Parts: sequence; C-alpha cells; structure tokens
Amino acid sequence: MASWWTQLNEIGLEKVFLLLMGPIFAACMTFEAWWLNRRRQQTYTVQGTSINISLALSHAVADGIAWALLVGLFDLIYQHRLFDIAITWWSVVGLLVAQDFCYYWFHRASHRVRWMWASHVTHHSGQTMNLATALRQSPTYPISGMWVFWLPLAWLGFETRHVILVVAVSLAYQFFVHTESVRKLPRWFEAIFNTPSHHRVHHARNTQYLDRNYAGVLIIWDKLFGSFVPEDAPCDYGIVKQIHTGNPLVMMFHEWQAMGRDAMKPGPLWQRLKHLWAPPDWERTER
Repeated sequence: MASWWTQLNEIGLEKVFLLLMGPIFAACMTFEAWWLNRRRQQTYTVQGTSINISLALSHAVADGIAWALLVGLFDLIYQHRLFDIAITWWSVVGLLVAQDFCYYWFHRASHRVRWMWASHVTHHSGQTMNLATALRQSPTYPISGMWVFWLPLAWLGFETRHVILVVAVSLAYQFFVHTESVRKLPRWFEAIFNTPSHHRVHHARNTQYLDRNYAGVLIIWDKLFGSFVPEDAPCDYGIVKQIHTGNPLVMMFHEWQAMGRDAMKPGPLWQRLKHLWAPPDWERTER
C-alpha cells in the first residue's frame, strides 16, 4: 500500500481525487435529471442548476485560497503532533473516522452558532432536493471558521495533505445523499451511514426536523449525541425564513447582513455581540 500511496502523494492526492470526481458528479446529475423527467418528477431547472454551479465554483476558489493560506498553520501544528502516524490501512480508516467526527461538530456548530450559520444558510436556502443541491455552497466558509475543526487532525499526527484529502472524500460522499431519487437503503446501511433519507430530514424545515441529522458519512454520531430523527413525514425544503431570489450574491450574504443589522441595534454591548455566537433564532431579552 505504501508504494501506490507514495506515488499519489507525489502528484497531489487531492488534485487527483477532484479531477476524477468532477466528471462523475456531472454524469450523475445528468442521469438524475433524465430519470426525474422520465418519471415526471423533474426538480432540475436551468436557472436553479446554473445558480448551484456558480455557487460551487465560488466556493472552490475561496476554499483553494484558504487552504493555500492555512497550510503553513496546519504544518506548524503537525510539527508538534502527539503521534507519528505511519500510512497503513488502519491509519487511513482512523483518519476518515476522526475527520467525520470533527465534521459532525463543525456541522452542528454551523446550525447553532449564527456566525457559522451565516455561511451555511446558503446551502440550505434551496427549496428542492437533487444532486445539484450539494453544489449550493458559500465562499464565506473560510471566514466563518470551518477549517478550525480540522486542526486537531494535524495535532494528532496526520499530514496536512492527507487532511485535505479526507475532507474532500467526505464532501464527495455527501454529494450522493442530496437526492429524492433514492428512498431507503438496506437497514444495516441506514443504521451506520448517512443516507439520502437521513439527509432529506436535515434539509427540511418541518418543525420536527429542524437542526437534526448533522452526519457527514456516519450517522452514528447523531445517534450517540441525540440529534438523530428518522424520516417519517414528507420534507418541506428550505429555511425557516425563506428567501425568494435568483441572485447568488443575496444567497451568499443575506444572513451576514441580517446578523450585522441585529448586532448594530442599540443595547448592552454583550447582548449586541451575542448575535454573533448565539443560535440563529436567538432574540434579545434586554433592550
């Protein structure tokens, strides 16, 4: 295993992975659109898909810049690592599980801390669910601090390039759970992994579904930490306060603007600042 892993390292693991996945994503979206059209359940539109692609491209550019700026910090932390972890099958599996655990807490924080929700809300603003919805991302994730949640992986002893790779693998897996075309998978799979059924719940704004099923790859984290809810009613997709716009800039920045307006309203400084870290639905009790 070490030989092929070393060869891939030399040309850039994350680059190879992204080059391979791009055409696969495009092919899967094309097939799903054809399938939905055949069943007269079409949720793809030219405008909606174009918006999602533009958001994905803006996110990719911002993410690339962020990693270029942050790689030195990750390397510095790696120099003070707890363990020297050799690349073996078990360490690769361990890294995937550790990253998924970190992702769960990043995702949960992105729904419960308004500063982070200001970025993540873009992903949830879509009112349909298909594979193209996975592309609906914000370029402001580096500002809201997504990368902070991966720092412990470098401290444990995982190289920066490998951390970047498993983050990409996790996001690639999650692309496939954004669909209504797959109803339920085998029971054992549904019990362990994040699935389209679990993730539809996460994207729904139904009261019983709000802030549930934060899983990236493994649904076990939600079951361990009390945030799991099964899909048992039709999902109403979107956010509590729907925004009706075709402007990607509004999708990216509307919550940042709303948070800023709330923080600027007169009142005690600590309550004004609380708008940054309190849950998105928090309101002041003092004026």
